[in-house]
Amino acid sequence: MRVNKNNILLAIALSTISCKGYSLELGEFDGTKVSIGGYIKAEGIFTDPDGGDRYFDSSARQSRVNLKIDKEVKGHDVTAFVEGDFWDNATDASDTSYAMRLRHAYIKVDDLTFGQTWTGQFYANAPFDVEILDFYGTGIGTVSGSGAVVRPDLVVHYTPGGWRFSLQDPVYDDADLPDMVASYTYRTEAGHAFNAAVTGREVQTDIDDSEFGAAVSLAGKLNFGDTSLALSGYTGTGNNVYSGWGYNGATNPSSIAARGEVDASGDLVSTTGFSTGVSHRFSDKLRGNIRYAQVKADEVAPSVPDDTLEKINVNLIYTYLPNLDFGVEWRDRSAFTMPLRPGGQQVEVMAKYRF
Repeated sequence: MRVNKNNILLAIALSTISCKGYSLELGEFDGTKVSIGGYIKAEGIFTDPDGGDRYFDSSARQSRVNLKIDKEVKGHDVTAFVEGDFWDNATDASDTSYAMRLRHAYIKVDDLTFGQTWTGQFYANAPFDVEILDFYGTGIGTVSGSGAVVRPDLVVHYTPGGWRFSLQDPVYDDADLPDMVASYTYRTEAGHAFNAAVTGREVQTDIDDSEFGAAVSLAGKLNFGDTSLALSGYTGTGNNVYSGWGYNGATNPSSIAARGEVDASGDLVSTTGFSTGVSHRFSDKLRGNIRYAQVKADEVAPSVPDDTLEKINVNLIYTYLPNLDFGVEWRDRSAFTMPLRPGGQQVEVMAKYRF
């Protein structure tokens, strides 16, 4: 067994997309590389909700830690990854004793990944989006805009070349098939990247009935020196629970009605969304992002005041020390989407240290 002390002190490498952070390689033990990663994030949020009183809340619950193990076994690259945060599936900010929540637990063997991790919808959009600070519904306006169904209990990814084929634990408990995503990513030597994806799943339309819904998504990111432009769009049926908007407005997987994927007659509701964002690096330490997104349902319930959800984010992020960022973000959304994120304006200030 040998431990690389220099790596412990010095080597910080880019981690996987699952934590969007950095990892610290602890060393190599009998041919197995072990690293830890994650970040500590403290945030304060000023909220000015539509039709309500202003309030302030703060938290460090988003902080997370992960363990990654890499080893070559008989010519195959094998990775095990597990990560947790302290969200505890609770939304009551008055209690500060939060338990750890499992975010990721997967095994990767060459091009095959299986376990609890990001959906195929997430990979079809998130790598091509801009950086925002909002922890809730970061991908609003895209095929992966819902924070409720983003890491299913079981996902299988097969990634030969630029392709990604994903089979996911179905949202509909009695589905005959897993939820499915197929996508292709093309990257240029100039640093531009593009993704095309198709989703399909069995949607529950009544107590004992279901229909098959499909959606298509396009996303891309264009890099021009210190400035990058992100664009995405999607349309289709059967994806509302993943995109976060539908017949009943904001969606979640708790019941047929809450999913908002069918109208009062039991017909599938189509949603269409797009997002656009600009990122700019002003200096080695200061960067900023602007993002606008909207998603629209072709039919909504009478109780829903608007068929379209809109959201805008504007932020500045300052790297005070390596891996230590301070940031501020103003955001506005036109409707309630998830707990702690009502319609209205918010300003977030945060500090985040990645390790």
